[in-house]
Amino acid sequence: MSDLFDQIDSSGSGSISKSQFEQAFQTLNPPGSFQKAGADAIWSKLDPNGTGTVSKQDFVNTMTTLMKELRGHHHQQQASATGAASVSQSAAALSALGQPMSGTASNSGDTVGSIIDLIA
Repeated sequence: MSDLFDQIDSSGSGSISKSQFEQAFQTLNPPGSFQKAGADAIWSKLDPNGTGTVSKQDFVNTMTTLMKELRGHHHQQQASATGAASVSQSAAALSALGQPMSGTASNSGDTVGSIIDLIA
């Protein structure tokens, strides 16, 4: 993040302005989720007090936090998709409990036999 800040701070002033950030946002190809949020939304997180400039330390700290949030959100989406598949499989297994199943333990269709077949 420090190197990114140095690229954006082309004048070497130690802070970046909103216009410098917006120019960099267009030319440096930020992550897709940043692009989706837009430069204004990211800038408002970088400059919550509306001062018009952001120091290197604030930039590095805020961008690091935002990147962690993005990674966390991405992992949550993956976990949700995996969880949905597990729930679907579990629902199918529960539905099968009431159905007669083939196999030696459940020829009579009893629930205990069905559970044993599912576990095995």
